[in-house]
Amino acid sequence: MKTTTQIILALALAWSITAQAADKIKTAKGDLEIHPVKHGTVVFKWNGKTVFVDPVGGVAPFKSHGTPNLVLVTDIHGDHFNKDTLTEIVSDKTVVIAPEAVAALAPQGLKKRITTLANGKLVEKLGVKIEAVPMYNLTPARLRFHNKGRGNGYVMTFGGKRVYVSGDTEDIPEMRALKKIDAAFVCMNLPYTMTPEQAADAVREFKPRVVYPYHYRGSDTAKFKKLVGDASEVRLRDWYKK
Repeated sequence: MKTTTQIILALALAWSITAQAADKIKTAKGDLEIHPVKHGTVVFKWNGKTVFVDPVGGVAPFKSHGTPNLVLVTDIHGDHFNKDTLTEIVSDKTVVIAPEAVAALAPQGLKKRITTLANGKLVEKLGVKIEAVPMYNLTPARLRFHNKGRGNGYVMTFGGKRVYVSGDTEDIPEMRALKKIDAAFVCMNLPYTMTPEQAADAVREFKPRVVYPYHYRGSDTAKFKKLVGDASEVRLRDWYKK
């Protein structure tokens, strides 16, 4: 019979095997840590700062990450913007960046902490440069999901490294025109965004150094990786781990 200590050690080992270690990208000011959370949610840690992108699902998924210094919200839909989650996780010192459409839906206490950013605009907060990039649908059958100008993708610069988070979008010209992207988080799932073929075709055009498929529920990420080929390093992570 195993002792209590042996059981605890076995559980700890199982957790260390199943938990996803943070990916790291070297920057001029230390490593950028990348923590997949769920679906369209990701946490970045860099230079003593913690950045949440599209935090939803209550406080539980974020307990190990602490209070964010910076929060970016891409769009109004519930898998990107949840006012109750935001209200619970932000502090008086948290900077929140969001499009005007999100701010319009936020309760007053949260709204006063939001800095709105429109497509094409740039701001710097806490040493992170943040550029709002358009995100929208092109296919006629999908236009009702994401219209141009409402939501934001973001390009963040951490110590000289440029990181693109697509938000919900198809393979729009603005994505294809991106330059010098060190890491890209690219969505794909139907009927809301795009197919693996669309995503891979765009990636092959703007050629980020590293690309993470995310927001991919129901999509074939192995197919995406194969289609991208040697244009970028594709890193597959499990965004739907239970």
